[in-house]
Amino acid sequence: MSRNRRAAVIAALSLGTAAGAAAIAQGVTAQPSAAREYVVVYSGAVSAAQGRAAVAAAGGTVVRENAAVGMAVVRSGDADFTAKADASAALVGAAEDRTIGRAPAERRTRQRLIEAGEGLRTGSRGNTPKSPGEPLAGLQWDMDMIGAPAAHRRQTGSSGVLVGVIDTGIDASHPDIAPNFSRKLSRNFTVDDPVIDGPCAEDPDGLCTDPADVDEDGHGTHVAGTIAAPLNGVGIAGVAPNVKLVNLRAGQDSGYFFLEPTVNALTYGASIGVDVVNMSFYVDPWLYYCDANPADSPEAQQQQRTIRTAMQRALDYARSRGVTLISALGNENTDMGNPTSDDTSPDYPPDTAYPRTIDNSCIDVPAESAGVVSVSAIGPSGRKAYYSNWGTEQTDVSAPGGDVRDFFGTDRYRTPANLILAPYPKALAVANGQLEPDGTPNDEFVVSDCSGGTCSYYQYLQGTSMAAPHAVGVAALIVSRYGTTDRKRGGLTLDPARTERILLGTATDTACPNPPLLIYPDRDETYNALCEGTTARNGFYGDGIVNAAAAVGAKGKH
Repeated sequence: MSRNRRAAVIAALSLGTAAGAAAIAQGVTAQPSAAREYVVVYSGAVSAAQGRAAVAAAGGTVVRENAAVGMAVVRSGDADFTAKADASAALVGAAEDRTIGRAPAERRTRQRLIEAGEGLRTGSRGNTPKSPGEPLAGLQWDMDMIGAPAAHRRQTGSSGVLVGVIDTGIDASHPDIAPNFSRKLSRNFTVDDPVIDGPCAEDPDGLCTDPADVDEDGHGTHVAGTIAAPLNGVGIAGVAPNVKLVNLRAGQDSGYFFLEPTVNALTYGASIGVDVVNMSFYVDPWLYYCDANPADSPEAQQQQRTIRTAMQRALDYARSRGVTLISALGNENTDMGNPTSDDTSPDYPPDTAYPRTIDNSCIDVPAESAGVVSVSAIGPSGRKAYYSNWGTEQTDVSAPGGDVRDFFGTDRYRTPANLILAPYPKALAVANGQLEPDGTPNDEFVVSDCSGGTCSYYQYLQGTSMAAPHAVGVAALIVSRYGTTDRKRGGLTLDPARTERILLGTATDTACPNPPLLIYPDRDETYNALCEGTTARNGFYGDGIVNAAAAVGAKGKH
């Protein structure tokens, strides 16, 4: 889909509620005169009524409100609205409500591998390996690495445990998703936007208002399958193959993520009793959020403070209601404990980024937000993946994320088998020309399993986006094993603090490499990464590699 088309509407860019969907359906495509929409956060010391009054005093009108976190979408034609909001003691600030997301790095990475002609060796094309477990289990080195098969002999997860996937959607029709998908609880908090997603008529369903059981990007379906693909004799097995998946869609078809849908997804998930959420994204337009960076204009500083505050409130709200929060750490190969520069922000609107010096007071959101477990990525050899961020303060645990450059000098180097295999919507495989007329994959990144009579499809991806769902699956097994009855919302529940302690406490301690400076033989020196810390906790592996078997007591004690 084209990403260089520009529509006339700013307000529609982040519509994610029923009201927003209705506005699109009614053909509302432009704001009158110079009116714009802003995300506004109320001060924690004021009531919602006082916040609305402050908005009015600054020249704005509340359009939508998330009272749980004191956030509102506000319309104003006053050119000085942001300055007035910043000056109000009742408001944290205002940020112009524009697209605040990016295409998932994993997809761009894959495109770069192909477009750069890296000479990837051909992987499986529809073959079904002969091995114990699910038909494609022989391709799941990641599950073996974290002890998932051993864990399944004791605990496969409870259907009373809900896992929320905040992503681009989940393809509920996929045979390795459908048995564990909760259609009743799933929601779509965003609306397709022609500015970034392309014409709605070109979508598979021809609509802007997608139902909550589709994924027109593929990223969310991949994440969901790693977490909870069932033991059903089809394809692969997830880490927690019997828990329930809830689609909390906040990402656009194009891979962009907006603030308002993300906040709404978090608060809704908390309200229905979700136990764990996967967040394989960061909130844009800023790679790093700084409160008062001299390189930023007052308006840019206010935008960063507003978004950072709104997200932290939503995360706090969810965690206080029993949600364990897990995030990907990011794919910039950066020591997040010592960031020095950011030349990619703001990444929306296009071509507005500028170089700025940053320091450790600036954070990635949500990976570095309080109360979030952050996950770095490793390859099949166990080394830190060449792209993965790290940091002694930031890395809580590590998990398989894939590394196409692993096993340098061997036949496995630059093969898709180094990546993570998980479900792929057939409609996307068809649309992307990755299948022959008879349904056989013609792309080394795509694998099919037709052993059940109907073919299901899977794709290889790499990234910290792929690492996080392994940790989420282990957390879901922990809640299944040690949780108690949730008398308010049904199912099981477990204090996120205890879930986190077990997750980190049972991870496999992994030492820094020796010597500690990791040099990737096929990358230049800018990829060199220094590991600091002890075997018990260090910047590459955090408290260790997640261990499903140990977490449920099938191996050792905690």
